[in-house]
Amino acid sequence: MPNRSSDDLFQLIHSLQKAEKRNFKLYITRNSANEDLKIVQLFDALDKMRDYDEALLLRKVPSIKKQQLSNAKAHLYRQLLASLRLLSNDENIDIQLHEQLDYARILYNKGLYLQSLRILERLKETARSYNQDSFLIQILSLEKKIEVLHITRSMAGRAERLTQEAQEINEKRRIITHLSNLALQLYSWYIQNGHARNEQDETDVKEFFRYSVNRALRVAAKHLVPGIDTTLPEGTTAAELARMGVSAEALAKMGFYEALYLYQSYMWFAFIRQDFIQYYRYVQKWVDLFHQNPQMIQVETGHYIKGLHNLLNAHFDLRNFSKFQDTLERFQAFTDSDVVQRSHNNRVQTFIYLTTARINQHFMVGTFREGLELVPYVEEMLHAYEPFIDRHRVLVFYYKIASLYFGSGDFERCIDYLHKIIHWKVDLRNDLQCYARLLHLLAHYELGNYELMEHLVRSVYRYMAKMQNLTVIEEQMFAFLRQHFHHSPRRVHEAFRALLESMKRYEKSRFETRAFAYLDIISWLEGKVTQKPMARVIREKYEASKRRAEKQLNKE
Repeated sequence: MPNRSSDDLFQLIHSLQKAEKRNFKLYITRNSANEDLKIVQLFDALDKMRDYDEALLLRKVPSIKKQQLSNAKAHLYRQLLASLRLLSNDENIDIQLHEQLDYARILYNKGLYLQSLRILERLKETARSYNQDSFLIQILSLEKKIEVLHITRSMAGRAERLTQEAQEINEKRRIITHLSNLALQLYSWYIQNGHARNEQDETDVKEFFRYSVNRALRVAAKHLVPGIDTTLPEGTTAAELARMGVSAEALAKMGFYEALYLYQSYMWFAFIRQDFIQYYRYVQKWVDLFHQNPQMIQVETGHYIKGLHNLLNAHFDLRNFSKFQDTLERFQAFTDSDVVQRSHNNRVQTFIYLTTARINQHFMVGTFREGLELVPYVEEMLHAYEPFIDRHRVLVFYYKIASLYFGSGDFERCIDYLHKIIHWKVDLRNDLQCYARLLHLLAHYELGNYELMEHLVRSVYRYMAKMQNLTVIEEQMFAFLRQHFHHSPRRVHEAFRALLESMKRYEKSRFETRAFAYLDIISWLEGKVTQKPMARVIREKYEASKRRAEKQLNKE
């Protein structure tokens, strides 16, 4: 799925909303000379183009020669950013802080030191209220520079206070850096590999996690427990620190970002290991952190959106039907808010995660055919947002659409979407590549393409073995497919029943349940045994779960 265009200016223009385009026109006519207004023609031409075509662009803007085009585009790009900066000034706290810090520097350069210090003092309070420690470092640096180079008559106790503030901020940044690095590296591990496949994968992740999170805890220890020995050895565990009084909860009290990255780290650690209870607990802490600090939702909207997405995933994995619905409704309401709608990036992210959740809901309740109504919308938005969506997300959408078609019984369309994954040469999500091939195999089985089965079984088995992605579940599936696709219906039915009984023994085994996360094999087998469509089996399970929940609620 190649990008329609890699031209930066073209992508920027097509990310603009109507209000942003209108603001640019006002800005450029107010601040540019007549000669510069050629770039308005260039802007209009690019805005109307569906795909970037330089030859067509030059024909549409004859006032710009080919040798001038590069400079004209660069000038237009800078002017667009300048207009967007002015428009976004009231919306982004970091832009506001940058602006005030620039004012303080201007006043300092004019020799107005006391005025500069007054702005910096107010700026520190704003930065603290929004947990913007990186700005505090810059503010303190300018304050110290003024005090060192000039006589401000404000030095009484000020040197000690500035020194202490600088040390505290530096320590906080060290902790945040350690924990944000850990969260990023665990997420990267998951993107490349998916869930832990075996004991060795889990051991590797545990060792990496233990070493990295302990470094941050050791740095935090002296801030949390006065008098603690901070020269702790590298092997000190989180449990040992907890016995000294340094717990994860204590660390969370230090600040918003420390808690955020700590919860993300523990969440990814649990998710990779398929410990879905711990996954749910820590993603709930992540979302609750924003509700406890509501001013941070506007500052870190992307993290809040990702938290809601992971909370929906946790409810999906645990089949918490009612909580999934409640969170989905909250997410939808947030998607319609100004915080999301005024940011192109936030709109793209909410499309990805909200649509994923809606598809997952159809998987949960067995409404596969109804879920297919989302497919044209997904295709349209994937095309519209193509330059802004990474390949990993596109792969996931293709797999989910293929699963909708599989569950609805349209196996040919299922295969079409699986081919998009299988034939797309991309080094991402080895697990998804493997299960796309397994679902592809099952779709051909359902279609009765038995002449292809022998070759496909060998091919997919070799691929999954090469990727070290074979569990007992897959081994049994391959054994079944090798032996029974030519047998009589009666013998096949008995084999399905035996395979189902065998599979159910592994439902609670963490390393054997990855296949259940990608395809509800148990429901597929139950459909074969009871001779019901897979969608109907899942629907009946959902209805039974609802009745149990209502019965439990009535008891309470």
